[in-house]
Amino acid sequence: MDIPSVAEALEWHADHADRADAPITARVIRALVAVMAGETATARRLNGWAGQAIEDALALRVAAGIHALHLSGEEKRLEPVYTGLVTDQGQVDAIVVEAVETFDHKLLPWFDGPPQTNEAGRSSSVMAALLWLSERLGPKFELTEIGASAGINTMMGRYHYNLGGTKAGPSLSSMQLRPEWRGPPPPQADVEITDIAGCDIAPVDLTDERQAQRLKAYIWADAQERMARMDAAIAMATKMPPELVRRDAGEFVRQRLARPQESGVTRVLFHTIMWQYLPAETRADITTMMDEAGAAATPDKPLAWVRLETNRETFRHELKVKYWPMNEAGGEEVVQLAEAHPHGAWVEWLAG
Repeated sequence: MDIPSVAEALEWHADHADRADAPITARVIRALVAVMAGETATARRLNGWAGQAIEDALALRVAAGIHALHLSGEEKRLEPVYTGLVTDQGQVDAIVVEAVETFDHKLLPWFDGPPQTNEAGRSSSVMAALLWLSERLGPKFELTEIGASAGINTMMGRYHYNLGGTKAGPSLSSMQLRPEWRGPPPPQADVEITDIAGCDIAPVDLTDERQAQRLKAYIWADAQERMARMDAAIAMATKMPPELVRRDAGEFVRQRLARPQESGVTRVLFHTIMWQYLPAETRADITTMMDEAGAAATPDKPLAWVRLETNRETFRHELKVKYWPMNEAGGEEVVQLAEAHPHGAWVEWLAG
């Protein structure tokens, strides 16, 4: 997407937040335009950003740093903004500018890496896709997640799901996922996850309190249910961490595809709202690897690619599945199964 200025990119992200029912976050992002008019180091970093502001999620990096000041209690003036007591954009601008001026040095490190918006609610869409695939390819799945962040979705096999009345996962799980379901439910089918592992170029250790608190700062302040899910995920990881490694996504996919595949088990690559952060070359390499592996897939050793990613033109988050072979004769099929809220609040099932 061609956005000619940082200010316009900030407005794009603010509009995106509004569309995702996050008006508090949208107001904070819009206040960054006022920050840019100042003389802080934060303003200089914003004005001089050399990358692609939307692709780099620049707005979300800085907004997370400001949210961290509120969550830590360091900047009490932000409280009326984050509690929704102050909604006038001019007032929000003034409060955020003052906070940036006071904590300028603490905000600068937030520019240095992409946001880690790991969210358990996205697992609902992935599980719905597995239920759909189970009817076509069988109930056993070996899962690989790229861009796994803290591995919260890598733990998806431990969660309980109620997807429009279709249930899956251990019923007594401390993570209960029940998104608002629109349209018909996914099929009631068996899903057995035989193996699951994730990678990230900069993984977050949920068992480290400092890293866990940083991850919380990336959660949009409008979504208190997300905070509760994050606390549940942290507790779950403390008992048994997810299988998560620090690795380039392309390298990890290559390694996972090269492993022997058990007969009767579908090999699945999945990712949720991270594809845009990968370099174009890495995206192309992964696509080539998957297509080549798909061409070699057989009915007893099938392959699938599950993606919950943002359509950059429509702002919608689309759940798509590509799988091989389509039938006994081979081939492939690509199906859009659903649209979903970016943080799992609702899923609109389109597959029938």
